[in-house]
Amino acid sequence: MYTCLSPHAINVQANDLDQAIAAARTGGFEGLEIPAAHVADLIEQQGLDAVRKKFVDADLRPAAFPLPVEWRQDDGRFRADLDKLPRAAKAAQALGVTRSATWVLPMSNERPLQENIRFHVDRFTPVARVLADHNIRLGLEFIGPRTMRDSQRYPFIYKMHDMLELGRKIGPNVGLLVDVWHLYTSHGTLDDLRKLNADDVVYVHVNDAPPGIAIDEQIDNVRDLPGATGVIDIAGFLRTLKEIGYDGPVTPEPFKKELKGLPSDEARLKKVGQAMKDIFRKAGLR
Repeated sequence: MYTCLSPHAINVQANDLDQAIAAARTGGFEGLEIPAAHVADLIEQQGLDAVRKKFVDADLRPAAFPLPVEWRQDDGRFRADLDKLPRAAKAAQALGVTRSATWVLPMSNERPLQENIRFHVDRFTPVARVLADHNIRLGLEFIGPRTMRDSQRYPFIYKMHDMLELGRKIGPNVGLLVDVWHLYTSHGTLDDLRKLNADDVVYVHVNDAPPGIAIDEQIDNVRDLPGATGVIDIAGFLRTLKEIGYDGPVTPEPFKKELKGLPSDEARLKKVGQAMKDIFRKAGLR
């Protein structure tokens, strides 16, 4: 496993690949979540070797990319984005990236459970096929907090193994984005995690929960830096991932509003980067 940066997840501005690479180096990260469509542009403009050299020179791994398809909206937007996906996937593949991911809401005002399952299978199946053509797996993120899933009329999938089952209906290259926050807020356990194998886990997010709040009262966008409070057993989480053979990127997604109050992106990167080093060290992974 290795630490990975998603700049926007910690309120860091990175408008292009060069800025994102520089940010990852500042924070001491080992990998970087890439903007695949932008990388495709750069490969056309500068050539594949030049883009690869950016990562080699920075001693940085291109790790994964957010799914660049707006699958939640109307069919026209979905189809337009799906048509662009092969170009982005080809660029990611050329850099050796084999992981993409997206999040799935745990509720709906429009679709009851079975109808919503059909909707997600219909939308994700062609996406997964395109990604499979380029040796890329798709991770689906389950969203745990009860405060979120109770906010709309119809409940949907919010537990890890149920999301994995949905993935199996979609395609053999579909697994999970496992966020330790959502494992915690869905009442998942490390024993649940041990039932997975390495291929089930496509991508990983880490963070912590504020203390003194019951699990079912946690709010999705009120979190803390990984390892900051000890509410979530982050060391046990990382050790369990190692046990099952996961060797991919681990990305902080703390949604900590206080990060915005720091004086600079450099300060944010160094604070979060140090938190990542600390949790890896605590888990015995460094």
